[in-house]
Amino acid sequence: MDRKALAAAFPVTVPVLMGYLAIGMAFGFMLQAIGYNFIWAFFMSLTIYAGSGQYLGVTLLATAASLGTVALMTLLINFRHLVYGLSMLEKFRGMGWRKFYMIFSLTDETYALLSSAQAPVGVDPRNFYFAIALLDQSYWIIGSVIGAVAGALIPVDTKGIDFAMTALFVVIAVDQWKAYRKHLPALLGGAVTILFLIILGQFFGQQQMLIVSLGVIVLLLLILRDKLEEKEEEKC
Repeated sequence: MDRKALAAAFPVTVPVLMGYLAIGMAFGFMLQAIGYNFIWAFFMSLTIYAGSGQYLGVTLLATAASLGTVALMTLLINFRHLVYGLSMLEKFRGMGWRKFYMIFSLTDETYALLSSAQAPVGVDPRNFYFAIALLDQSYWIIGSVIGAVAGALIPVDTKGIDFAMTALFVVIAVDQWKAYRKHLPALLGGAVTILFLIILGQFFGQQQMLIVSLGVIVLLLLILRDKLEEKEEEKC
């Protein structure tokens, strides 16, 4: 691993470090509360690493959900990563075997960093992006293990603790709003989501509504891509 890239990536990932330790610990607490120790927390965070998907996994494990239900719910809650992946095609180009890990590790927070962070002069961008992804997952693993160990030693009421994931997502979203001058994609995404929540939410449920919304958002962004890029160039 390129030490220069790690040294450059660490300051960029500090906000995620603080957030992932907190919400990773929350996940560990929740997992321990339903009878799964820190070993489970470690391997779930190592092999699944899905943030909100792991929070959902605690509920599915607690209710002994079927494999089909687990697969469907995981697909629904992580469908948004299709959008993330499309926008990262150029950045991941030429990364070789690391590309597969970059795809696997593309959480909401890592995506936010990769979208805005620039490699310092003298640091290979591909090594820099890889270091960001690797550091972020290590924070999550450490947090979840600490939470599971602490949960075994200290009785904790986990009611409402899962809101920590939502809170971190809001913080990241606000930071991205401030970092970019063009807000049309965010406004478009919000408007489409609210529209389909009103139209489809009460009839088909929020999960199905989310898939439709994301599909429409991707389509609109692809159609408007050239215009959005032109406006950004004019501002520059």
